[in-house]
Formats: sequence, C-alpha cells, structure tokens
Amino acid sequence: MLSPTTAQDFEQHRGHLTSVAYRLTGSFSDAQDAVQETWIRLQVAQSREGADLEIRELRGWLTTVVGRICLDHLKSAAVRRESYVGQWLPEPIVTAVDATASTPSATPDPLAYVVAQEQNRFAALVVLDTLTPAQRVAFVLHDGFDVPFAEVARILDIEVAAARQLASRARKAAASAPVPVSSEEHSAAVERLVTAIASGDLNAVIDALDPDAVLIGDAGGTTRTAVNIVRGSDRVARFYLGLARKYGPAAVFSMSPVLVNGQLGGVFAGSPGDDQYPQFAARVAGFTVRDGVVCAAYDIANPAKFSAVPMLDHTEPERK
Repeated sequence: MLSPTTAQDFEQHRGHLTSVAYRLTGSFSDAQDAVQETWIRLQVAQSREGADLEIRELRGWLTTVVGRICLDHLKSAAVRRESYVGQWLPEPIVTAVDATASTPSATPDPLAYVVAQEQNRFAALVVLDTLTPAQRVAFVLHDGFDVPFAEVARILDIEVAAARQLASRARKAAASAPVPVSSEEHSAAVERLVTAIASGDLNAVIDALDPDAVLIGDAGGTTRTAVNIVRGSDRVARFYLGLARKYGPAAVFSMSPVLVNGQLGGVFAGSPGDDQYPQFAARVAGFTVRDGVVCAAYDIANPAKFSAVPMLDHTEPERK
C-alpha cells in the first residue's frame, strides 16, 4: 500500500504527466490512460520493493515511465492510421472562452495545465504527428521535458548517439510549426475570418486568409469533410462558402466560440437537416494564425476524437 503522502505527491504531478502524455500521443484519451497506467506501475513498484524502493526524483521517474507507456500508444496509433480514412489530426482540447484562472493549488486541474502550455497548441501537435514514434519520444522528452538522452535511449532501446540523431531530425521538422501568436492577435484573425464567411463575400474571406492557407479535415470516414488537404486561400475560401450554401446558415454559422488547445476556435453542435438542407454533423474548428491572418484551419468531425470536448457526444455513429 502507498502512504497518503505518496498518493498526494503523485497528484501534484498529474498535470505535468498529462501534458507529457498528450504531447507524446496527440490524444487526450490516450494521455489519461497513460497517466493512470503510470500510477498503477508506481503502486506495483512500491509494493514489490517496499522500503527498498527509493525514488529520489519522483517527477523524473514518473516522466520516464509515462514516456515508455506512450511509446506503446504511438505504435498502436501508427497501425490504426494505416487504414484511417482521410487526414489524421490530434484530439482537440476544448475549454470555455470565459474560463478564469483558478486559484493555485497543490493539485492543479490537469486539463487546465495542458492547455496552458504553448507547446500543446494545435499547430505544434500537427507537426509532431508527422514524426515517427521514436522521433517523437526522443524530441518531446528531451527538448520538451529535459529527460537526459541516456534515459531516452533506454526507453527506445537504442544507443545514446541514435537517440540524439532522432531528436535532431525531429527538431528540424518541428521548426516548421508557426510560432504561437498572442491571444489577442489570434482571436482578431479568427473573428475576421468568421465575419467574412458570414458575409458571403469571397474576396473578404480570401483577404482573411494567408495566401498559402491550408484546411485539414478529419472525420475518419464517419461524416463529410475535406478528404484531402485544401491548399491556398482561394480554395479554402470557396470551401467555406460552399459549406454555407450546401448546409445552410443555421448549421454553418451556429458556431459556439470556445478555446481549442488554449486559442480561439469553435464548436458546431450540428444540425439534423430538413427539407431544404442536409444533416450537418457536429465538429470542432481550430485555427492557426500567422502575420495577422489565418494560415491553417482544422475541421475535426470524428466523434472518436471528442474525448476532451465536453459539449459534444464522443460516441462514433454507425456507418451506413
């Protein structure tokens, strides 16, 4: 049995571990599972070793353990992606726009802890999803959480030099992610785009987008979205205005403002459709901003990825 003090110590690190696991896996549900498994392994280790088990630096020990667990999750996700329909995006974490900072405590809310970290912004996670499992573990653990390369090498069962090389390759890829802008700049750009779409003015929508803007949809075959990446401001603008025409203003413009991974985005509750417009499935809209305009838009419509979207059902509908 663990002493109450040890259990309390673990809870103090839960937010940190959730952030590590979420950044490693890009899945909040997998992150929660990994943190719970880390807790179980700590219990097992202490029950086996008893007083002989001395963990001088609990945070580091737990970070290493959750890293090993997440490596297994990443390998499993890589297999799932081989048969995935369309594009694959991370699971968004959605919180209220008006959520105020809570009073600091010894056991901070894990969700609040995760979204407060700039490295967990959606654009950064999208880039991490392009890495191999080994590259992601090496880069995130070493560069993000100061885990020594010797420990990273043990986790990956490789030589230290190989671990350094994996992190170096991942670092080059991660450098392509847009630098996070201030909340004010991000919100202004998103609000400008939404207003332009609502106006139906094609040129206004184009002006609210970066010339090289992309739109990435992820439905996993459960509903309609862009199967391929939409590239260029003109095509992205026409895509949005086409949605408005097809599904009607009641569905498309009923976006509820929320924070998606800590930055302004939206949630669509969906519409059952009627005699004039077809059904419009629930989804989360995320955005990335560069130089005052939206440079990337994310349409997450797979219910299996709504585990951290409290206002939406995350049970996958039957495919017809």
